[in-house]
Amino acid sequence: MRQDTVTTSITEKEVASASDVVVRIQHLKKSFGDTHVLRDVNLDLHASENLVILGRSGTGKSVLIKCMVGLIKPDSGSIHILHYDVLQLNEKEMNELRLQVGFSFQGSALYDSMTVRENLEFPLKRNLGISDTKELEARVVEALEDVGLEDAINKMPAELSGGMKKRIGIARTLILKPKIMLYDEPTAGLDPITSIEINELIVKVRDKYKTSSIIITHDISSARHTADRVIALVGGYSKYEGTFDEIRQTTDPELEPFFNY
Repeated sequence: MRQDTVTTSITEKEVASASDVVVRIQHLKKSFGDTHVLRDVNLDLHASENLVILGRSGTGKSVLIKCMVGLIKPDSGSIHILHYDVLQLNEKEMNELRLQVGFSFQGSALYDSMTVRENLEFPLKRNLGISDTKELEARVVEALEDVGLEDAINKMPAELSGGMKKRIGIARTLILKPKIMLYDEPTAGLDPITSIEINELIVKVRDKYKTSSIIITHDISSARHTADRVIALVGGYSKYEGTFDEIRQTTDPELEPFFNY
């Protein structure tokens, strides 16, 4: 299957020209005891591309991205992100990489005791050492404008809906201007209308910041709306790869139910 065909607003020419590989994973394996989660996963992520990793719950999608950011150590294989050999990094180098890779957690991971403003200021202060009040304000406002929630700046997380929390979580990730975004089940637990808004935001982020993104999902609507390319995980293998329309033509019994909607 072709690897450079696009299903969203980015053009075929733009994807073809963005030939630089920013993530390369080869023969990745991970087991937990006798449970083999990742058996042989291979993927390339190109610059300014939205790559969807599609699969059923329990197929190792989240384990895959946790391996990428050093939260889980794989049993074997290789992970190269930007110019880093991830499995060979020391703690200092891993922290340098993490500043360039934004991780949008499934549960938003906001601090309940902090306002939205404080949640967004926190990574700026901790990771970049920014203390200037005007600079903090400007960056927070820009990030909130990006996700359409500038009016929520002084709210507490408990005052936010599930969709708003997702947006604020993405804003807190974007505020560090990462080169790569990792989205873990971005539409999980959301109603259909809010899910569409999150999908549109993911595409907007790619278009505005030229980020390269990996979107982990079992939500077929999210895959259809956000993917430039799809890799399907089946039985711990990166078994199918192509555009959304190409993947939907598979007759694999593990994937067919996704498209019967």
